[in-house]
Amino acid sequence: MKSIHPTDVSARDFYSHMVSAVVPRPIAFVSSVSGDGKVNLSPFSFFNAVSAKPPILIFAPVNSMRDGSTKNTLDNVLEHDEVVVNIINYTIVEQMSLASTAYPKGVNEFIKSGLTEISSELVKPPRVAEAPVAFECKVKQVIPLGEEGGAGNLVVCEVLLMHVNEDILDENGSIHPQKLDAVGRMGGNLYCRASGEAIFETLRPDRELGIGVDQLPEAIRKSDILTGSNLAKLANIKAVPNLEDLKIYQEDSQIQSLLAQHKEKPAGQTKAIHSLVQEFLEKGEIQKAWAVLLSTATR
Repeated sequence: MKSIHPTDVSARDFYSHMVSAVVPRPIAFVSSVSGDGKVNLSPFSFFNAVSAKPPILIFAPVNSMRDGSTKNTLDNVLEHDEVVVNIINYTIVEQMSLASTAYPKGVNEFIKSGLTEISSELVKPPRVAEAPVAFECKVKQVIPLGEEGGAGNLVVCEVLLMHVNEDILDENGSIHPQKLDAVGRMGGNLYCRASGEAIFETLRPDRELGIGVDQLPEAIRKSDILTGSNLAKLANIKAVPNLEDLKIYQEDSQIQSLLAQHKEKPAGQTKAIHSLVQEFLEKGEIQKAWAVLLSTATR
């Protein structure tokens, strides 16, 4: 591992390393107004949701590394403590990029980017009409994290009202990730698109405690085939299943073929068994994977 101390490189170089590693980052497309009512629209990838009750979003405009000057958005929230945090999707990513241009204070990036202003209901800054989601927010606190160029300024926002385009909702009224088609920030000029095969599902422990990898049989833990990720999937259950409960999966042709081979020549079949287990795990068929392990273990 290469170790990089922040004081051994320039702030710009360390920033480049950091934002290339902490990825993908969601993007807050923030609309704000100055004290005299001038509208600003700028994207920030130092952004996230950090509380549900109260609902809190944070983003952090970074002081210019060139001259230490502050961003127009930061100046605006210090003059008028309201913002709208608009969410970016693939459809408007190029307009978002254009809006990130360092235009002089007072220039309206809605006009420059060709995006549409729509009046908010509870705050003064307008929303982006094309954004799939928008949060009207009250700025609760601004925390300077430093004074030099590259220092961030943490803007803490309480959500007053959320707007969601109904076209991105599923049949249950929840936001569908494929329909949202969100975009994340990578390092440099790179972005990523959260859609298609880039989105995958992994089960997480909720109310039940997973048994843990340490509770798996040693022969499984020390497998030359199964990866750490495979083992975690096997161990993310509240108890090792009962083979009787998994009989239905023994009707699977792949399992039956393997069991026949294992019955004839049990020695030397471990790799084949673990390979099939891995195949089932990677398809999310956890019970089939356990059926193979338990069936072969009893023969």
